[in-house]
Amino acid sequence: MLRTNQSFLSHLEELYRKQTGENIILESFSKGQKLLIQDHSVSKVMLIKEGITKCYFEEENGKEYIVEFLGSGEILGEVELIKNIPCLCGIEALTEVVVYTISLPYFNELIQKDLILNNLLLNSFAERIINTSSRASYQQLYTVEHTLTQLLKMQSKQNIQISKEDMAAYLGITVRSLNRILKDLQ
Repeated sequence: MLRTNQSFLSHLEELYRKQTGENIILESFSKGQKLLIQDHSVSKVMLIKEGITKCYFEEENGKEYIVEFLGSGEILGEVELIKNIPCLCGIEALTEVVVYTISLPYFNELIQKDLILNNLLLNSFAERIINTSSRASYQQLYTVEHTLTQLLKMQSKQNIQISKEDMAAYLGITVRSLNRILKDLQ
């Protein structure tokens, strides 16, 4: 539900401390601000230092589907850079978010020279595949009510407020259905 990657965060913090130029900078985003916009080109790669974002697809009819909630250590924009494609999804800050912003030339250089970064990327890609598979089977095996209960627990544990629209988008249901389920849970 909330993905984090402390190993990646630690490695990037070390690169940030050791850098001599401005290839990695800190950037802040306010709640509701978009970090990446679906179908737009990537101008930088980011790694979340702190805060929580939502990763979502927006359908042609304007409906959103939230793929995952991302926290510290999660990398953004790397797939688009590697494949030279527009953003596959949108990323929006759910809380105040601070990211390490990595220039594209420097990230390309790191891919060529930094074995640790490459291993962290491979692990991140593998984790995404596992999470996607697990979530798909989870949705087949468990009720929406069960998943909503887990989502509410995560919200409470992280001390964040997720809107009903975002909860519904994560669950793949309408807000009306969500309200019905919330009423039944109480």
